[in-house]
Parts: sequence; structure tokens; C-alpha cells
Amino acid sequence: MTEKVGKVTLDLTYYPGEDFYSDGTIEDELLAIAKEHKPDEFPEIIEKKKNWPVFYHLSPFRTNIIDWLPIKKTDKVLEIGSGCGAITGTLADKAGSVTCIDLSKKRSLVNAYRNQDKDNITIMVGNFKDIEPNLSCDYDYVFLIGVFEYGQAYIGGRTPYEDFMKICNRHRNETGRLVIAIENKFGLKYWAGCREDHLGTYFAGLEGYPNGGVVRTFTKKGLEKIVKSAGISQYSFYYPYPDYKFPTVVYSDRYLPKQGELSNNLRNFDRDRMVLFDEKLVFDQIVEEEEFPLFSNSYLLIVGKPLEEIYCKFSNDRANPWAIKTAIYENTFNELYVEKIPVTKEAVGHMANTAKAYELLSKRYAGTKVRMNQCSKKGNRLVFPFCEGVTLEKLLDWKLENADVEGFKTLIDEYMKWLTYGEEHKVSNIDFIFGNIIIKDDIWNVIDYEWTYERFVPAKEIAFRAFYNYMLGSPSRKACEELLYQDILGLTEEEIAEYIGEEREFQKFITGKRAAVGDMRELIGCPAYSLEEIEMYMTKGDLKYSVQLFWDFGEGFKGENSIILNESAQSGASMNHVVLLPESIKQVRIDPCSFACAVKIKAIRVDDKVYTRNEIFANGDWIDESSVIFGTEDPNIIISCEGGRELGFEMEIIEMPEEMACQMIRNNQEKDEQLNQAIKKANGSRWRKLLP
Repeated sequence: MTEKVGKVTLDLTYYPGEDFYSDGTIEDELLAIAKEHKPDEFPEIIEKKKNWPVFYHLSPFRTNIIDWLPIKKTDKVLEIGSGCGAITGTLADKAGSVTCIDLSKKRSLVNAYRNQDKDNITIMVGNFKDIEPNLSCDYDYVFLIGVFEYGQAYIGGRTPYEDFMKICNRHRNETGRLVIAIENKFGLKYWAGCREDHLGTYFAGLEGYPNGGVVRTFTKKGLEKIVKSAGISQYSFYYPYPDYKFPTVVYSDRYLPKQGELSNNLRNFDRDRMVLFDEKLVFDQIVEEEEFPLFSNSYLLIVGKPLEEIYCKFSNDRANPWAIKTAIYENTFNELYVEKIPVTKEAVGHMANTAKAYELLSKRYAGTKVRMNQCSKKGNRLVFPFCEGVTLEKLLDWKLENADVEGFKTLIDEYMKWLTYGEEHKVSNIDFIFGNIIIKDDIWNVIDYEWTYERFVPAKEIAFRAFYNYMLGSPSRKACEELLYQDILGLTEEEIAEYIGEEREFQKFITGKRAAVGDMRELIGCPAYSLEEIEMYMTKGDLKYSVQLFWDFGEGFKGENSIILNESAQSGASMNHVVLLPESIKQVRIDPCSFACAVKIKAIRVDDKVYTRNEIFANGDWIDESSVIFGTEDPNIIISCEGGRELGFEMEIIEMPEEMACQMIRNNQEKDEQLNQAIKKANGSRWRKLLP
């Protein structure tokens, strides 16, 4: 049995007739969007909805994880767990045919409607175990993107992940590839305070999933163990950063990250998180210790022949005219080369402009030690040799680390020299920043010059961009802020603010005023709590439930003349305290808590003296002889007494919303006022009757 949605075929042969897996009403919303809107409208809808599921399922940037792979129009693709089609459309654009498998019909309909104009997609709806025996074994690519961790649910049995691996692997042809994207349970983000992606709890993966469940993620060694148990010998690991859901870079064992590169870390958008440490600084240490594969947030495991691509950086979070990606390849001679590739048709012109920039800048710096990295055309792509050496950014960092102020100034002076050199050519590379300059054998190789203009741009403006971007990279670089902004550029605070504003406007111009992926966290509204904020909150929380006693020695109540009792004031529980009063005090103030509440005073005594209501002052409203309602976060109970004696008090506290407490006080006061008016009226009548 099949259905058609546009040109997409839904095969319902194995569909049980109902969906056993659903995220609820959000799927109805996704289906409505897919039916009523085209994919190029999704980014605007995502910004308006400000909703994690909509962003997750419909964002075009989800496809980065597979968009860099060398899929050809002759390839046959199998996508297991296709869901709402986050990557299906791109697979269909690149491949000859795409067969999808998903348990949910509703999700498959979302997939079908968003891709309804593509005639090479078949979606098989049903249980994988029922469908799998009828699949062919000649696929060029088999994809499991965010699916392998559910192996226990898909397959079951004693060795579900090994069996799942074997089953999926047998459906690729001899030269085909099995591609698995999955979180690393030891990913640095989990140590730093992100919740586990699937369970939404802290440290679940790090602790080995102590509360059970069907989801499991793995370390690199854990995945390798499964691969080898499945009898697979040819495989490669790639490292999507920040993770596989919205990667901006994909690294490999042949091209691992360098210090300073891993600075995009607040990228979980689904829920709040803690920030227990600066992940960039910790990543820098991890990179230095050569342990990045252990702590990468995600893995892309590719079974089969290794790829020529060893690195890919996506710059597609931009407006269409500038959307590109940059890939590094390793050929059969182990030589590296770089390609810049337009992602959209409109970006082809940007590649042409970059090639022209190479020619213009080469003329400007002819005969100097500054060289533009050689650029050649390959169709719509640009090809560059891979530059070895050390970035100017790294050299400056070394000077800072070693407190070599003069060496730092010397490098900056030379940078300013080359920045101003040949200005009469009226061609300006505003991307002449420290990270784009690689120095080797005293040659300054400029590896990126895509933002070049055929006009004069003041060196001061370009230098500010370089300085500003440099200081954004690390808190330790702030030490040179005064030197760079004031001593070198002579900027005032007002000018600095103006330049920062211009840089932000430039970034908005590049993104086409669309929200960048990095902005989505703020739009969705998931907070990130720093360790300092958590400590402040806990301190405030402790004080909120603390019982505090103040002594008045005749000068009023002061914070320095107070004590906090160990026992917390828990709502609904009785508290009973005995305290020796200091000598010479006149009054005692009992602050039972720091929240609006009702307090039942069971007893207050000093030695043998028991205080009555008339002897107790409270900044709340008495509702009977022993109970007070406080509509404030600072409830006070005060008694007069002599020092050197024993204070004992027993109370019961009920926490309540402040508005509720205030309303109860108003009601009580109105009732008292009505009673007083009635008494006055009655008294007035009695006296009138007695008048002659």
C-alpha cells in the first residue's frame, strides 16, 4: 500500500496502523508548517516561533553533518530513522535515490510535505525490524543520524548495538559507506554542565546511565569496541563541532583542532544548563594534551573507505550571496589542499570576487614578505595550497603567555606596517586579522581574503576589526586592550563603542539580518547559569530558609549583632530552638525565614516567662491569638527581654505566595474594619438612647 504526497512516495506496507512514538502536539504544528510553507520560509518561521522542536526539526543547518560528504547523483542512499526529514531533502538533492525508514507516519508526512517536489524519495513507514529483511544490500550510503543510540529499542536482545551495527552494515555495497552520527557520553559539554541530550538530566551519560532507559551513547573506545565486535575493520572517526546537530566544523584524526579554535560552546538549545567552567580554555588544554577525540561532544563514524576530505568548515550561516564552506583534502600522495565551495547559486559570484581579490592584493604586496595564498579556479570552486606555519594570533598569544611585552609590540608594529603598505592601490582586505595570517620562514601568508573591497578603507578600521576579534577569543587577551585600542589606535571610549557597533552591523549584513544559529539560544530563552550565579543562588536560597536572630543593645538591630541558626525553616515543619541571650541586650528580633508566610507561634519564652500576644510585636497581621500572616519577605517577631537568660521558641511556618499573603491580610483588615464599624454603630445607638 502506498500514498503520494506530491512526488514523494509513502510505502505503508509495514505500517501497523497507528504511531507508537510521538512528541505530542508539536508534531501537528510541524505538519501544518510543512503543508503550508516552503522550506525557504522555514528560517523566518523558526525565528517567530522561538521554539526548540521547530528549530531542531526544520532548521536548514541540520544538514551540515552530511552536506560535506562526496555523495554523487548516481548514489543510492538509505536513511534509517528519517524522522521529520531534517537531512532527507539534502540527500535527495545530492543522490540519485533516497529510501527512508521511520516508525511514525505523522513524522513521515512532515518529511514528505517539506520535500514534495522531489521525485527520488521513498519513505517506508513502520518498524525497522519488519522492513529491514526486505531491503536490498547495494546502497552506496546508509545513514543513521541520531539513531544508533536507540539500538536497544530498535533491535533488543543481549547485544543490541553490535547486532544493529551488523544489520545496518550489511545493506551497503562493497564500496559503500555506513555513516553514524551520535553524541559522545564523555563530551566536554556534559562535564561543563549540559544536561544529557536524551534524558534531560545532569551527568547521566558520565555516570553510565544509572537510572536505566533504552538510550545509550558511547565514547570513541566504546564505539570502536562495537565496530570490531561487528567484524568491521575499515572505519574512520570524524568530530563534528560543537556537535553533530548543528556543526560549524568537522575535524578528523588527520586534521584535529588547534588551540583557540573551539570557542563556540553555548550551543545546546533545548534546555537550560550550567556553565561550570570556560569550555574554550579547557578545550585548549585538551588540544594541547592531544586528548580531543576523547572529549569531542559528538562523533561521526564512517564505516568503509576513508574520505579524501579531512576537514570542513561551514560558513553557510550567512545570507545566500556569501554562503560557502571550506574543505581540506588529502590526496593519494598525502598532500593537503584547500577548497572554498559556494553553497548557494548566489555565492558563485562571491567566489569570483575572491579570485579577483587574490589578483588585486597580490599586486598591492608584490615584492614584499606578505603573500596572498595562491588561488586557482576549479569550476565554481576555488583551490588553494595548504599553508604550513604558525598564525600571527598564536605568536601573539605566546608573547602574552611569556609576558614578552616588547615582542608583542614588535609583532603589532609589523602588522600595522603591512596593513598600511600600498594603500595607494585602493584595494582593502578588511579580513586582514591575526588568525588569517600564517607565518613561516619570515613569510606572512594571508590565507583568507574573501572580504576585499576595491576601495580605500582606513587602516584604523581594519586594525580595530583585527584587535576586536583577537580579544574576543580569550579572556587572557584583555590584558592588551589598552595597548591595542588606545596606545596603537588612539581611540576614545566613545570611538571604541562606535567601532563595535559598526562591526555588529557588518555581521548582521553578512547574515542577511536573519538570526544566526548562535543567536537561537537567546531567542529560545534557555538560560545558562554560571558557577558564580549558582553559588549566589544557593547562598540566597540558604538565607531564605534560615532562622536569624538579631540582638538590640540599645542601638537598634544591626547585621553584625546577629546569628543564623543551623536548622532551616522548612515550610510545614515545626521548629524548636533554645538560645542563650548575650548580656546587656534590650530586645530580640526573630526572623523565622525570608519569604511570605503564615507563622503559628506555639511558644516564646525567656527563662520561665512565657510571652503573650500583647507582648509580641510582629510586622505582619494577627489572625488569632497565636497566628500571624506576613506579606513580606522579611518577617520580624520582636520581644523585649533581659540578657544572660535563655530564649526558647517554638513555631510552625507555612510558605505562601506573597500576593496570597497580602490578600489574606487585606481580607482580615477589612473584616476588622467592618467589626469596628459595627461596634461604633452599636455604641452610638446606645449612647443616643441615654441622651435626655
